[in-house]
Amino acid sequence: MLRRYLNRIKPNFMPGGKLQAFRSVFEGFETFLYTPNSTSSSGVHVHDSIDSKRVMIIVVMALMPCLFFGMYNTGYQNFLGAGITDYSWWQPLAYGFLAILPRIAVTYIVGLGIEFIVAQWRNEEIQEGFLVSGILIPLICPIETPIWMLAVATAFAVIFAKEVFGGTGFNVFNVALVTRAFLFFAYPAQMSGDKAFISANPILGLGGTVSYSDGISGATPLAQIANGNTAVVNAAGDPVSTWDAFLGLIPGSFGETSTLCILIGAAILLFTGIASWRIMLSVFAGGLFMGWIANTFMSPLYPASALTPIDQIVYGGFAFAAVFMATDPVTAARTGTGKYIYGFLVGVIAILIRVYNNGYPEGAMLAVLLMNALAPLIDYCVVQANINRRLRRSRA
Repeated sequence: MLRRYLNRIKPNFMPGGKLQAFRSVFEGFETFLYTPNSTSSSGVHVHDSIDSKRVMIIVVMALMPCLFFGMYNTGYQNFLGAGITDYSWWQPLAYGFLAILPRIAVTYIVGLGIEFIVAQWRNEEIQEGFLVSGILIPLICPIETPIWMLAVATAFAVIFAKEVFGGTGFNVFNVALVTRAFLFFAYPAQMSGDKAFISANPILGLGGTVSYSDGISGATPLAQIANGNTAVVNAAGDPVSTWDAFLGLIPGSFGETSTLCILIGAAILLFTGIASWRIMLSVFAGGLFMGWIANTFMSPLYPASALTPIDQIVYGGFAFAAVFMATDPVTAARTGTGKYIYGFLVGVIAILIRVYNNGYPEGAMLAVLLMNALAPLIDYCVVQANINRRLRRSRA
C-alpha cells in the first residue's frame, strides 16, 4: 500500500511536477524505505543488494547497544550523584532517554536540514552519510553539552568538513569527530571537568539534583588520573574497578563508556562485513603495545602511565574510536597493508597523547583525525611500494 501511494505521488516531484523543487527530499525518503529498482544502462557494473543506505542502517543498528546502555548509565550516574537508592531498573533508562532525545533530534534536524538544502541547491540526490553521523555526535559528547552548542558544532562540521569537499564519500575527516573537536576547542569549559559528564538535574520528575558542593565528583577516570588521583572513584566516592569500566558504569561521554556494548557493536559490524577487521585489530594492538611501553617505563610526571594496557583500552573513548571511528571507510586507509599501518598508528598515537600530554586526558579523537589526514599518504606509499616491487621482479 505504501509503495502504491509513493508511485502515485511521485510524478508531482519529477521535473515538470508542481513539487519538483522537493525532488531530492522525496527521493531521499523513497530510497530510505525501498532499494532503488533502477539499473545501469551502459558500461560494466557489478551490483549486490547492499547500497549505502543499508550500510549506514547496519552501522546504526550496531550502535544501538551503546545507545541503550548510555541511556541507562546516564540515569544511573544521576541517581548515584543525587543519592537516590530506591528505584526500578526502568527509571534510569527513562531518564537517559529523556536526556538524549532532544540532542539526537537537534543533531539530525540541523545536519539533515543542511544536507537537504545543499542537495536542492546542487540538484543532487540526498546523501545518506548523516544517518550515522547524526547518532554518533550525541554519543561521543558529554551529556551536559548545551543543545545550542551541538547545533552550532554540527552545522560547522557538516558544512566545512563534508559539503565543501563534495559531500558523502569525499570528506577527508570524520564528520562526527570534527564536531567533537570543534566543541572541545571552542568551548573547553563545557566539554571537560567534573560537571560535564553527569546530568545534574531531574527531568520530568525523574532523577534528582546532583550537588557538587557535597564533594561529588563527576570527572571521568582518565581525568581523575591526569589530576594525580591514583584511586579512581565514581560519583558516590566508591572505587572503580577494571570490570566496572568494562561494563561502563562510570562517568564519560554518553555512548563511549561500555566496552562490552562496543564489542557487541563490533561483532555486528564484522559479521555483516561492514567494518574492516584489519583496522579494528590493529588499533587495539597499537593501543595495547603503547600502553605496555608506557607502563613499563612508568613515570610520576605522567600519572596515566601507571595504567595497565587493559585499563588503557577500557577507559575513555578508545574502544569506541577503534570500532566506530577509525573504521570509517571514507576517511580510513583503503589498501590491505595500509589498514594495518593506519590502525596501529591510531592506537599508538591515542595512548601516546593520553599518557604524555596531561592537558588531553583522552587522545583517541586527535589520533583518528590525525590519521585521517595521513591515510591517503599511507595508501600512496603502499601502492608505490607494490609497484616498485613488481618492477624489480619484472627486471630480474
